[in-house]
Amino acid sequence: MLRGRTRLPVLARVSGPPEDARVWSLRQADFEALETALQRLEAQRVVLVAGEREAAPVAALALAAAAAASGRRTILVECDLAQPHLAAHVGLVAAPGLHEYLRWEAEPADVLQPVALGGPAANGSDDPLACVCGGRPASKAETLLGLQSFAHMIEKLRGAYELVLLSGPPPLEEPGPCLAAARQADAVVAATPASAVGDRALTKAIKRLPIPALGAIVVVAF
Repeated sequence: MLRGRTRLPVLARVSGPPEDARVWSLRQADFEALETALQRLEAQRVVLVAGEREAAPVAALALAAAAAASGRRTILVECDLAQPHLAAHVGLVAAPGLHEYLRWEAEPADVLQPVALGGPAANGSDDPLACVCGGRPASKAETLLGLQSFAHMIEKLRGAYELVLLSGPPPLEEPGPCLAAARQADAVVAATPASAVGDRALTKAIKRLPIPALGAIVVVAF
């Protein structure tokens, strides 16, 4: 267990998705917990959410939904191209997605999917959360995320949205793709199950990325 200043501060604890519910149906308690995290993100335009496998999309979805419900124009882009999970969590069409866009097989309008916010924390927001799923699994994720077309896409999103959240590849299992995604972000937030809070290897991997680490979001029931 990491101690003192070497440990990432916990920004929020959120509940994992029940099997019979949508992730973006925010519980009021989760929304209130995420308000502190959103305050830390106020000065950031593009934020990478990185954790091992499904922890990242769950935390990124909760954070994106909270940001959108608070009135911040937000888009969530899945960058785990090797094993995409976002579509399954949200009930969206898996492809075409970022993979197809980067291979010039799809246009922006083909990959952008709106998600209507629900749950008591949605605050009656009429603006949907914009999502881009990863698409079909890719064998060369690091190469795709290193393309100039990915950097160009993120720059365009910077101008169109107040907050761009990147659900990243796992930093331990896929350090290369995670680093490629981090190069386009301003800061990183770690995503971790409650059982792995303070994990040394994950914290070291997050801190090795070339962007500031703001803290961690803990997925409690996961």
